[in-house]
Amino acid sequence: MRLPKKKLRILIADDHEMVRQGLRRVLGTRPDWEVCGEAANGQEAVDQARRLRPDVVVLDLSMPQVGGLVATREIRKALPQTEVLIFTMHDSEQLIREVLAAGARGYLLKTDAGTVLLAAVESVSRHQPFFTSKVGSLVLRGFLTPEPGAAAGEAARGTLTKREEQVLDLVTEGLSSKEIAKTLGLSAKTVETHRSNLMRKLNLHSVSAVVRYGLSRGAIGP
Repeated sequence: MRLPKKKLRILIADDHEMVRQGLRRVLGTRPDWEVCGEAANGQEAVDQARRLRPDVVVLDLSMPQVGGLVATREIRKALPQTEVLIFTMHDSEQLIREVLAAGARGYLLKTDAGTVLLAAVESVSRHQPFFTSKVGSLVLRGFLTPEPGAAAGEAARGTLTKREEQVLDLVTEGLSSKEIAKTLGLSAKTVETHRSNLMRKLNLHSVSAVVRYGLSRGAIGP
């Protein structure tokens, strides 16, 4: 007796309810797929992924508490068989570089979702990469070529605490200390302390320098 085929399990992570509803509606057109859960922030996405063990996570990048880049790293580390499809408005070359380096399998622009969402999920579910046309063009330009000094940068970044890593990511995303404090549930003074410590450890002397470092070493920009 043939057993019924296992449904593809998908977790949706986006901080806008209307976006999640739209994704659920489109994904629901495939009878062999199921949306097993939703998350409204990055930390919830990581927690839900660990609990539900989905096959694919459709993940926005700009989310509260934990950014999409950090969430991608944590999901892939905890669940190597779970694929991450980034779903975002952002299309910078550096951002794509960092997201794929973090372990995402695909990169889908929200402006293209109406035509290729199903194809994107299908592709990453088979452990194959997927890029929308504009992103594919950036890939072909060779953005995955290792950058000079990358190893030294990673060694320096290894001295940061987990909280300093989070602050670095959020500064690179363009958040102010007040916004970072709200996102992480800290006081603005504590955020300033973490920022000062990471700047000292990395020998950076301005916020713009922090942003440049973050973009080149594993944080994301807006």
